[in-house]
Amino acid sequence: MTHALEGMSPGKKAHHTAKWARTMTKWLVTYSRRNGAKWNLVDFGGRAKSESRGIVDLIAIRKDHRRDSPGLKRGDLFEIVLIQTKGGAAPRPTADDVARLKKVARHHKARAIVLAEWQRRERLELFQLNGSRWHPVLPDEIFG
Repeated sequence: MTHALEGMSPGKKAHHTAKWARTMTKWLVTYSRRNGAKWNLVDFGGRAKSESRGIVDLIAIRKDHRRDSPGLKRGDLFEIVLIQTKGGAAPRPTADDVARLKKVARHHKARAIVLAEWQRRERLELFQLNGSRWHPVLPDEIFG
């Protein structure tokens, strides 16, 4: 651990790693897109850039230009990906958290639920929720 993190309280350290987890996730989503519409990210940070209430930390959203829908034209609909970020030693979502994420995804018709885990000096890892299990996924598979 760096000298700067050594003197931090556990709460401040958790805040610091959570902030970096969101920052690294935003960077990865932004630079993993190859073709198609650009993903826009909505961050639900609270006061002082800390976490706010609610199960979703970030939403990736873009216009869906692939096809027309009855009564709509291409680009009228959106693709939505719900993202929960975890930094440092933060535990993975509980079974209750997963159930809440699924309800939110159904409500907003999200195409995927993603868990982004980041640890200092480690590569950011993405996991997609399939059923009740988290499966490793490459950024291009979700955001490409």
